[in-house]
Amino acid sequence: MAEDPKTATAGSPFGKPQVRIDGRAKVTGRALYPSDEPVGNPAYAFLLTSAIARGRIRRFDLGEARAVEGVLDILTHETAGGEAKPPEMQSGGKTTTTLESDRVWHDGQIIGVVVANSYEIAREAAFRVRVHYEKEAPSASFGSPGAEEEVREPGEHKDYRVGNADAELASAEVTVDGWYGTPTQHHNPIELFTTTCAWENGKLTIWEPSQFVYGLRGNVAGQLGIDPEDVRVVSRFVGGAFGSKGGATARTAWIAVAARRVNRPVKLVATRDQGFTIVTYRAETRHHLQLAATRDGRLTALRHEGWELTSRPSDYNVSGTETTARMYACPNILTKVNIVHADRNTPGFMRAPPDTPYMFPLECAMDELAARLGIDPIELRRINDTQTDPTNGQTFSSRHLMDCFDRGAERFGWSRRDPRPGSMSNGDWLVGLGCASAAYPSNIAATAARVSLRPDGHARVQIAAHDIGTGAYTVVAIMAADQLGLAPEQVTVEMGDSSLPPASLAAGSSHTATITHAVAKACGELRDRIARAATTSNNGPLAGRDPATLVLSAGRLTAPDGAAEPLVDAVKRLTPGALEVYAENIPKGLSPEAMETLYKGKPPMSRGQNREDVTAYAFGAQFVEVRVHSRTREIRVPRMVGAFASGRIVNPLTAHSQYMGGMIWGLGAALLEKTEIDPRHARYVNDNISEYHIPVNADVRRVEVIMIPETDRDVNPLGVKGIGEIGIVGVNAAIANAVFHATGKRIRQLPIRIEDLL
Repeated sequence: MAEDPKTATAGSPFGKPQVRIDGRAKVTGRALYPSDEPVGNPAYAFLLTSAIARGRIRRFDLGEARAVEGVLDILTHETAGGEAKPPEMQSGGKTTTTLESDRVWHDGQIIGVVVANSYEIAREAAFRVRVHYEKEAPSASFGSPGAEEEVREPGEHKDYRVGNADAELASAEVTVDGWYGTPTQHHNPIELFTTTCAWENGKLTIWEPSQFVYGLRGNVAGQLGIDPEDVRVVSRFVGGAFGSKGGATARTAWIAVAARRVNRPVKLVATRDQGFTIVTYRAETRHHLQLAATRDGRLTALRHEGWELTSRPSDYNVSGTETTARMYACPNILTKVNIVHADRNTPGFMRAPPDTPYMFPLECAMDELAARLGIDPIELRRINDTQTDPTNGQTFSSRHLMDCFDRGAERFGWSRRDPRPGSMSNGDWLVGLGCASAAYPSNIAATAARVSLRPDGHARVQIAAHDIGTGAYTVVAIMAADQLGLAPEQVTVEMGDSSLPPASLAAGSSHTATITHAVAKACGELRDRIARAATTSNNGPLAGRDPATLVLSAGRLTAPDGAAEPLVDAVKRLTPGALEVYAENIPKGLSPEAMETLYKGKPPMSRGQNREDVTAYAFGAQFVEVRVHSRTREIRVPRMVGAFASGRIVNPLTAHSQYMGGMIWGLGAALLEKTEIDPRHARYVNDNISEYHIPVNADVRRVEVIMIPETDRDVNPLGVKGIGEIGIVGVNAAIANAVFHATGKRIRQLPIRIEDLL
């Protein structure tokens, strides 16, 4: 269970557990996900995808498919290739094409769209299409013939060179030098990847699960060559995302083209296996991690070089060295990131995109260094803890890493750990205890909100924000209620529609901090207008008082001396209807043009690791117990404890779910999740949820979350940090470290499986 950080003032819902205001709609089926939205007389689409990973399409045989009764159209590069351009990626520049040409970049690439009167007819016709290819030998992964390595030039991300790491590594008293790897991993959200498009009077409406409706609107408009004002995107509920629905993919524009060609709304629900190739995923990585230290445990050098796989035309990379370089006090740091091009679809964001793969080698190496020096792993981190960013000398806005370790260790029972590998057991099971640090930058973006308040004390908040299952609807209601002195039940929230004021991308653990500040600003302006009216009135209990001293609480406008006026009466002084305020919030560090950029579909974001005043991060500590069967080497994880310091917590109830969900996902990343790739054909083999293994209830025994109270006055005015991603960071390393403690074997390639321990 979570500990209440007790950050809220008396009577305010801020910081108090609040059930989801959209929960009833979800459990009763009233919540409409994008593919549920009703449209009149829809047609249905089924995607044609390539059966080879590299080459060209010589021709299509469409006769048999077109002969199926009910087929309306078949889009290919020959029939529709010039009607849309490739989408613009959020990161990495170019991406692979689809129907724009005869080129095949990867297995499972979209090469056609069949449109019919029903889903079943479209699917039947798609299976009757015959495609003739000119095949070329593909490159599947690292080390494949034809894969091209490229040194990534500094640009969106940074490489660091502090001091002389190479010289220190050559002369250090103690060193750790290891190669590590993380596999390809794919999103498998419960909600499939869907798109519905409809045209009316030259204007396009798109219903699609999205983490950025304004971005999708602008991107599709650019692909189709139309004005963004002629595009509306609706995504009121999203059934799982965490990166998979963050950017535009090729399918959306082609469904829009199909709807325009048949002059009917068109619905697409991609299949589970198609979801492995038509959207992004977590790319596999390789790492060379070197540490140098004195015999008393002080780090003297850190060198971290990473390699990431991407598609042929893309430069996408996540460069998690931005976190590993600043994790511990170290006078000599060298980082470098390389990309390797292969015949694969373009990767993208997946929960804690840089930090999940890059913190794995660092936290494993720290454990190895602790074992080599005979120092407790927590004490080694304490020795190297710092309040100063080692890459630039800035202070951290707040850093309670060791508080997390101390509280987590107490709850976990770390003091009972015998440090000798293989020394602890329970019957036939070897017991291992491991720990690791967690960290994630505290980001915030520009966003707008509209808030209206009725004389009866009910408020409405409108913002094109996104609830990807994290509880955003509830967070917005809590913030408006807190600022206006209402109960959350008195607040109606509308979001997930590009016709509402723009909100930035729900990613990078930025969304709660972003939308709460915009809502608070709008509510603050409402409160100021009400207070001015009450104090400038010729009569009433608050006449003549200073409006800046009045507060809204419990449905009343109250002065410091206790004089008060009901909110109903205060609002009526201004209007018999509803008061309405539109407000834009541009965080410190962003340019005044940030809102204009956002309206164009670009996400202007202030990143915690790149600020010029302080370095802003959330921190945590992960603790894991593993049990390895002494004969079969079966691995079990009976308990996990995570302690996190992530600023002020708006809603502890949904925060607990986010932390716990991240930790469980980290368990999957360490022991289960891996997309297997046929090295000959560059084809995903386990592209389903029966063979792509994810944690289920039987794998997750006991997960405890501790929320460390933290006041950070520098991160942003409300002191709110994101929590959606930090929960997964470090779990994979903690499990690997626990496996070493149980068995004495260092496993540096994920996932860890039985065969690795035999």
